Amino acid sequence: MQALQQGSCKNKVIRAMFAGPECVGKSSIMRVFTQQQLAIVQDPTQIADQSDKMVYLKVYKIKDRTTYDIRRIWDNNVQQIVQKTHDTQINSQQIGMESQSAVWSTDRQLLINDQHAIIQSAAVYQDNVASTTSPDADGLAVQSTDSNMSVERCREFFQYYYQTLINTTTDDSQYAKIWDFGGQSIYHVTHQPFLSGNSMYILVFNIEQNIHDRVVTRDGKQLNITYLQSMQEWLTSIIGGNANQAKMTATIDNDKVEYSLPIVILVASHGDCITSEQDGIDRFKELERQLRAAMPRYESNIYSSRIIFNCNPKDDSDAILAEREQCSIRLHEIMKSFVQSLPFMCNDIPVRWYIMATILHTPIDSANDDKVVSSYISQIRESRVHKIMTIQEIASLAKDYDLYEGDDELIDMLSYLHDLGEVIFCGQADGIIVTDVDWLLRIFRAIIQLHDCRSGSFKIQSLYEEAEKTGKISTTYIDYVLAPYEISDNIKKSIIDLMETYDILCRIKNNSDQNECHYFVPYLLRPEVEPFDLSQYHKSHTLYIGYEHSDIPYIPDGIYYCLLSSCLKEWNNTDVALYYQCAKYNLIRDHHYIIIKKDKSHIAVQYCYKRSDQHEMEQFVKDKVKNSIFVKKPHKVIREKLSSIVNDRMPKFKGAVCQYYIKCCKCKELISLRNKVQSKEHWIQCQTCDTLFESQTMIDWIACKEENCKGIDEQLEKKLTLNDNSVDRNKNDQIQSTINMSDQGYLECFDIIAKKLNRERVYRLGIQLKLPDNEVDDICHGSFTRYEKTYKILRLWRNKSGKQADINQVIASLRDMNENDIADIIEATLDSSK
Repeated sequence: MQALQQGSCKNKVIRAMFAGPECVGKSSIMRVFTQQQLAIVQDPTQIADQSDKMVYLKVYKIKDRTTYDIRRIWDNNVQQIVQKTHDTQINSQQIGMESQSAVWSTDRQLLINDQHAIIQSAAVYQDNVASTTSPDADGLAVQSTDSNMSVERCREFFQYYYQTLINTTTDDSQYAKIWDFGGQSIYHVTHQPFLSGNSMYILVFNIEQNIHDRVVTRDGKQLNITYLQSMQEWLTSIIGGNANQAKMTATIDNDKVEYSLPIVILVASHGDCITSEQDGIDRFKELERQLRAAMPRYESNIYSSRIIFNCNPKDDSDAILAEREQCSIRLHEIMKSFVQSLPFMCNDIPVRWYIMATILHTPIDSANDDKVVSSYISQIRESRVHKIMTIQEIASLAKDYDLYEGDDELIDMLSYLHDLGEVIFCGQADGIIVTDVDWLLRIFRAIIQLHDCRSGSFKIQSLYEEAEKTGKISTTYIDYVLAPYEISDNIKKSIIDLMETYDILCRIKNNSDQNECHYFVPYLLRPEVEPFDLSQYHKSHTLYIGYEHSDIPYIPDGIYYCLLSSCLKEWNNTDVALYYQCAKYNLIRDHHYIIIKKDKSHIAVQYCYKRSDQHEMEQFVKDKVKNSIFVKKPHKVIREKLSSIVNDRMPKFKGAVCQYYIKCCKCKELISLRNKVQSKEHWIQCQTCDTLFESQTMIDWIACKEENCKGIDEQLEKKLTLNDNSVDRNKNDQIQSTINMSDQGYLECFDIIAKKLNRERVYRLGIQLKLPDNEVDDICHGSFTRYEKTYKILRLWRNKSGKQADINQVIASLRDMNENDIADIIEATLDSSK
């Protein structure tokens, strides 16, 4: 019992993930590195049917590269902790415990034969604890009952650990849990839930390919993404998506250097395709140069190994086998140097966490799952562990088996298991835990990966065609693609909630059909979808939104698609058309469309409106569009959303300034609007070629100053709808009055807002309420649920406002954010309480 309550040992396991573009040989290198046989025909890591694994992994010992079962490592840790606790206890035993000491001091082999020894000692220890409790009769009775239950549970747990004893010596070895999962570009969106700042990454590239070549699939098809872009996607997901700002120092080849976390090791494949050793070195150096130029912010995270693997399965000569072994040893030594220096490996891990890990463990490769599992743990797993669980269910499980020490430690434990890839822990989605990682990845990809429809049903074929052309899916589509998994409606809802949390899909409001919910999934769009025909439209010049190259060198697809989903929610508009990396929103009340396109490392924005044969009508529409652009500032909305998403999804670059850019008329380089000429309106100077010119983009988007807008035609002003949801003027007038409220009134309103406000809107609410940025950031990036974040923001506002707090300020902020439904509910609540 003392070991269960107080025992711990240093962390011994870290996850190492193979990453890189599609079909560059990640799986082959992993097989060579873990001393497995190369497959003659290596299928790409993809979803073909339910039996396919999405994640390939091996656990190996850092010391000698021998492979292990992860659960055996945990078991051994528990056994060592128990032995250590016992040895310490022997030295402090009182005279009455001497007989037990004789049992404990016997050879470890005798403990294996006599499993009751440890349980007997646990019972004596618990009796001593019970004897020191309050003499109150009722209290003592309760304590005794609880003690008996604890001892019984202890007996069941530790019988298992001693019957599965691995060795008789203390093992301080460190282990790496190696992952490999799909590199296809469509899968990048699914990576974020599985990544961790406390992991190590091996980024693989094909030494034969030019970094600017388009990625080629195994069947020879060229994709609309280059190898450089694919590596940028990976690096941004790994490094940019990690909030860890820690640094470490590692010594490799007597070279002591400071690195930022997480660590990425650069490795090459296709060594059989280079003409000589010098050719390989030159190609490797060129890729290093290109990556440094493209991703300067990531320099301190990346270690270039100069290792080039030859994984041609048809070449098994002695020389090649020796070369592979040499490359493997070299990579092993590099990883070993980093692992021994990582702060994550110095953490103390309580024994309770190892036991919970054993209970929750779902082996990805069930064929290799050790059958020696206690019936007690098997019963717990079968009755209490599900593929998706809430944090409340995990807490209840831990409490029922004396493995709970508080909410904070429970979250730390789940975060640790997430770091190792044992579970997926999403604290944002009100605390969702997935215990079967491979299953979740397969579910995600079943939904977002469009294969040829095999169904003969015209209805199903139509659903596939709609998803492919529009990027939108329905619950009917989801039900169909998930039918082979036989999951319940509750689990399906949890999966959808999780996907919404990570912006893999976005729910679309559909007032016409209450029974059929639709979702926006831009990842479904295929590159061959035809672009928009805008020949009959007047188009503005393009305004670019993004960051300085030195701050954020690349905006990944995941961020761009989050932006599209966020704009859909902002404008509450289901009339959005898409093609590959481009979306067109119909702002029908303002007579124009907004086009948002990903253009390399920036977001390109245009507006357009239909041409008319009637001059008067076209002039009216033109004036309306121009004034709508000025008043509603859609470009500002897009910039704020992009900034908010980057701060949330790429915490490594939190605080980077999101800016407007225009393209130079001469050299075509992007120029920040900060370089505009102050003395001449709409003039700007290019820093690259020094060209000074009048920008039509500035004229289109920054058409007039505020003071010049006061002369807007009165008739046009009346027709101009300032709110897409037609806010009633009486309600706007009501905002001008102050409402004196009791504490209970505020709490009731705060509760309503916290329940209904979308997670990604919480940050903006804090800014709208003029709260300090640093305090808003601390709340929004803390380990809180969506409800808790919103509630804390509102309480912070009230505390800072003091006696000047007026709920109408909150209502006005909600309306400024177009959250009129919530504002209406708050006002109705206030009216009913009068």
